[in-house]
Amino acid sequence: MAGHSKWAQIKRKKAVNDVRRGKVISKYLRAITAAARSGGSADPAANVSLRNLIEAAKYEDVPGDNIDRLLAKLQGGGEEGSNYEEIVYEGYAPGGVAVLVNALSDNRNRTASDVRHVFAKHGGSLGASGAVAWQFDRRGYLYLNNKSDAAQEAAIELGALDLQEDAEGMEVYTNAGDVYSVSKGLEARGFKPESVEITMVPQNTLKLSSDEAAKVLRLVEALEDLEDVQSVHTNLDPESIGVEA
Repeated sequence: MAGHSKWAQIKRKKAVNDVRRGKVISKYLRAITAAARSGGSADPAANVSLRNLIEAAKYEDVPGDNIDRLLAKLQGGGEEGSNYEEIVYEGYAPGGVAVLVNALSDNRNRTASDVRHVFAKHGGSLGASGAVAWQFDRRGYLYLNNKSDAAQEAAIELGALDLQEDAEGMEVYTNAGDVYSVSKGLEARGFKPESVEITMVPQNTLKLSSDEAAKVLRLVEALEDLEDVQSVHTNLDPESIGVEA
């Protein structure tokens, strides 16, 4: 499973301008709305998926006021986002890299067209359902700027499935449903994670030349910029673009 934190390093190094920041906030608010609808409740205490998304949004510094106002509207019977549906697109980037795209859409035709256009423009191709999903596992992921024995022991005791060290700290993998309880447990012991998320982790990674890897990154960034796309996952080995553990 090792290597996810290398992608996190890339994200931390990218400049976050106001436009990109606004997109991050918008995507989380859309996801929270959809989770409230699909889970049958806008009360985080009664909706695990909603609660997990709110926790993830907080780690990405989505303003709490924005979240509170949205929840108040939803709890008051607002119809925002009632037609959103979750869609997963599967395909290939240049070099044969597997790509999973998670989207929330109120117009399936529009989203499919946008995603297909980006794949084609950047040398990739869409595949059929099930084409690449089998190459990924759904996992909880945490990153700690601490790889001490005490931090490792705490993570294991709290239910970590796997630990991987890198030059800066340690990545912790959990069952998807356990990630936020593990996060809170680590915080209670003095080890606050730098990032926490539920993600798709590739079972194996594919290493490409730096030129081919750059093409994959351009495809991923173009997909992430689409309004309906929530997340993009690949099995590209980050060392292909010079990010080392």
